[in-house]
Amino acid sequence: MKIVTYQSGNELRAGLIVDEGRILDVSSAFQAAQESGLLASDLQAPNSVLDIISGGNAMSQACNTVLSAVRSGDQVFTGENASEVILVAPIPKPLKNVFCVGSNYRAHVTEASRAQAKEDKTPKLPVFFTKPPTAVVGPDAQVQLNPVVSKKMDYEVELAVIFGSTGTNISQADAIDHIFGFSIINDVTARDLQRAHGGQFLKGKGLDTTCPFGPHIVTIDELPNFDNLRISLSVNGETRQDGNTRDMIFSIPRLIESLSEGLTLEPGDILATGTPSGVGYAMEPPHWLVDGDTVTCKIEGVGELTNTIQNTGSSAFAA
Repeated sequence: MKIVTYQSGNELRAGLIVDEGRILDVSSAFQAAQESGLLASDLQAPNSVLDIISGGNAMSQACNTVLSAVRSGDQVFTGENASEVILVAPIPKPLKNVFCVGSNYRAHVTEASRAQAKEDKTPKLPVFFTKPPTAVVGPDAQVQLNPVVSKKMDYEVELAVIFGSTGTNISQADAIDHIFGFSIINDVTARDLQRAHGGQFLKGKGLDTTCPFGPHIVTIDELPNFDNLRISLSVNGETRQDGNTRDMIFSIPRLIESLSEGLTLEPGDILATGTPSGVGYAMEPPHWLVDGDTVTCKIEGVGELTNTIQNTGSSAFAA
């Protein structure tokens, strides 16, 4: 399944992508399916993507049942034309900070070491940091650039893991059982803030609108080869990053094992798994994002996430 959150009037609704042109309204479709006897009447209809994720296998099976019935014509389509809706981030307001991984592609470690004149060392353990929920925006949303705050904004395409079940101290062998699906994140970064604050990640990674996320979540059953996907990013049509998820230093099961050590992961939690080489600050000379840039992230089997850069030109200290 491909699951989205879209805007309908003043409401945000969970949807399932039926085909290229149609998005099924999950809540309405469930009610219709229950009235026709396709679904049990005591099953609570989901009102959000988080409801679908937290509903576990039973909810996923119900969604697949309805989706299959609509595709076959056995169930009336209740939804929207895809061209007429506005997609937002699949989980518009994550319940926690977005977990992220730094330095997880070997070529990126090398380029970063060269650009910072540091010794080239492969990390022995995953490098974790977070981006706050207020950083999250959806597809086609604008990423705000305020030169008063930062003059060195950069991009990073990343495969995002969406967790589907609760777990602590998860072994690599069990890690895949905790994955609900995958999406795309652009880890937009203010490099000058990242360096100015002692090299720590939160400030430079946590500005508003610097976590574009979407356009949908692809469930793991549709992406079993998540460890071998082409991952790329372009700015104004020029390819800047072009890698493959097989080049991760720490595999996704290893990341989950390490992250969950003494830390509970819950349904709807998000993990961005690192970026390949080609970031702007490592180019010679560096290429920073500027007003009007169009940034497109692509991941094989997942989709495309496009956002534009907007110079707000406002004071960082406005009342």
